[in-house]
Amino acid sequence: MSVTGGMKCVKYLVFFFNFIFWLCGLALIVVGIMVQVSLNKTLKITDPTASAAPIILIGVGVVIFFISFFGCCGAFKENHCMVTTFAVLLSLIVIVEIAAAIVGYVFRNKLSTIVHDSVTEMISKYENGTPEFKEAVDNLQHNLKCCGVNGSSDWKNFTSKGNSVPDSCCKNDTKGCGIGTMTDSDKVYQQGCSAAMETFLKNNILWVIVAAVVIAILQLLGIVFACCLIKGIRDGYEVM
Repeated sequence: MSVTGGMKCVKYLVFFFNFIFWLCGLALIVVGIMVQVSLNKTLKITDPTASAAPIILIGVGVVIFFISFFGCCGAFKENHCMVTTFAVLLSLIVIVEIAAAIVGYVFRNKLSTIVHDSVTEMISKYENGTPEFKEAVDNLQHNLKCCGVNGSSDWKNFTSKGNSVPDSCCKNDTKGCGIGTMTDSDKVYQQGCSAAMETFLKNNILWVIVAAVVIAILQLLGIVFACCLIKGIRDGYEVM
């Protein structure tokens, strides 16, 4: 027996929310892959703990992607078992997300250490690095408008005279602009890339938090509507 009245509206709401979850899962997978590629190739961050966040994003995205399948099919077919499975699994996902948020908050200070160590490693390997590696470091300094780990003086061993920096440290990036201009604040960025990178990440984490809150609210609403639909389906069976 099909659900009727208000339950029919709830049925379509559950279907709609699952479509949104499906898109959220797909978005998390894409974002996780993009962050992972950025960390391992563009920024050359090799600390295993730095890969934890994108891997978790990909994992949660895959799980949400498949859980939404149970919700969509269960709502469309009014299948009590599938809708119940969806509600239980989504509840577990919310619990895991809350736990991940707590862990992230507890270990938030490790971000500075990871960033500092990774940028230090990049700078130290620059001279003997491949053209692709040097390009990654140059892009980092150019895009974040920074120089060295803690400042331009970190490039003191870049040349024998100890007063030059890579051209990517220059405010006006032209060939040879870094020669003899290490301490010239008018020509070379003096801020270190460790601080610049940390600031960049902290500024963008706000958007991640906002997105997480929105997704969490949608998930909670999805659980509520799923529970209502479960009751409606069960009442329909009892009437039969």
